[in-house]
Amino acid sequence: MEVEQNVGGTDRIVRAVLATILAVVAILALRKGKRSAGVLATLGAIGFGINAVTCFCGLNETLGIDTTAEE
Repeated sequence: MEVEQNVGGTDRIVRAVLATILAVVAILALRKGKRSAGVLATLGAIGFGINAVTCFCGLNETLGIDTTAEE
């Protein structure tokens, strides 16, 4: 199944940076024993990371947003 890309340019870079930041937050939270914060940050990191790698965002599709034209 082919999915049309709707994340590109600056949007993709921002999502990758957010994924990295959230991954660091998750690690620090889990080390401090804050499981809820760690799990939520992990889920956010995974979500933004998948968006950045696949260049697709379901919310963007639902809202009719396409940032690939920025490239």
